[in-house]
Amino acid sequence: MSSAAPWPHIDEILASAHVVALPLATRFRGIEVREALLWEGPEGWTEFSPFAEYDDVEASTWLAAAIEDARMPRPAARRDLVGVNATVPAVAAASVPAVLARFDGCRTAKVKVAEPGQVLADDVARVRAVREAMGPEGRVRIDANGAWNVDEAEHAIHALAEFDLEYAEQPCASIEELAELRRRVKYMGIPIAADESVRKAADPLAVARAGAADLLVIKAQPLGGIRRALEIVEQAGLPSVVSSALDTSVGLSMGVALAAALPDLEYDCGLGTASLLTADVVAPALVPHAGVLTVGRVTPDPALLAAHAASEDRRRWWLDRVSRCYALLDAPS
Repeated sequence: MSSAAPWPHIDEILASAHVVALPLATRFRGIEVREALLWEGPEGWTEFSPFAEYDDVEASTWLAAAIEDARMPRPAARRDLVGVNATVPAVAAASVPAVLARFDGCRTAKVKVAEPGQVLADDVARVRAVREAMGPEGRVRIDANGAWNVDEAEHAIHALAEFDLEYAEQPCASIEELAELRRRVKYMGIPIAADESVRKAADPLAVARAGAADLLVIKAQPLGGIRRALEIVEQAGLPSVVSSALDTSVGLSMGVALAAALPDLEYDCGLGTASLLTADVVAPALVPHAGVLTVGRVTPDPALLAAHAASEDRRRWWLDRVSRCYALLDAPS
């Protein structure tokens, strides 16, 4: 932290913390309710929302991002609006139109594939339904969250190529697998994007150095904040897509600020995920209109914070968690 934005004492965070539980319209990432811890700092409201299964070491990076965002001005914006994609969970093909209807005007859709318990035929049917709904001019990308091995990924991309994929996000888990897959499918002209290989890696630049991806998917919270994410993009030298982690509108505004600060923004960003929630803490919620989001900080509605407050045991769980993560940061005593 700079001298202009001194590090807060943990008590400052705990005293103003609100823990919320927001239901989803469709089960996503195995959850039906999204929880987050919010608080207000000198620069505005911020969010700490690593998924529950993440350990404290990984979650502490998310906390560093939240602290920076609460106490430091956001980087200068290069654009006022950010184009975003629709996100289609691993739903049945028949449910695709209803999901897409929640994303006003989005010309791009990211489709989740390789869901545990499903088979490739389910993915093909879902992606076909998305392509039919989006029309020939729509952009369709897939995200496997690293669930395939190289052979499975090659087979799946072949099966899905007829739907004119914009790119395949994290089809395999390891950098070595991504590099091999990229070599195998290069002739098809389908780019490979890296997500987990950036945000969960000890060295987020390794995937770029290995030539294992054509573009990066970056997220503000998991990478430790907007400034660090911008540095990673600059050093990687690859096109980037800014995405979210199913944040509330408060966290999404951080991602929008990151997207707005990028020198180049060739792709629609995965920041429209508030449309997957049936409730939010901001009125109106930061959801796409005509396929874009407006850049700027947002402020929670006190009534919504109260209406969607988590149960006392979940609130205590999050307060304990943020305290443990704070202890892992290099905070001044």
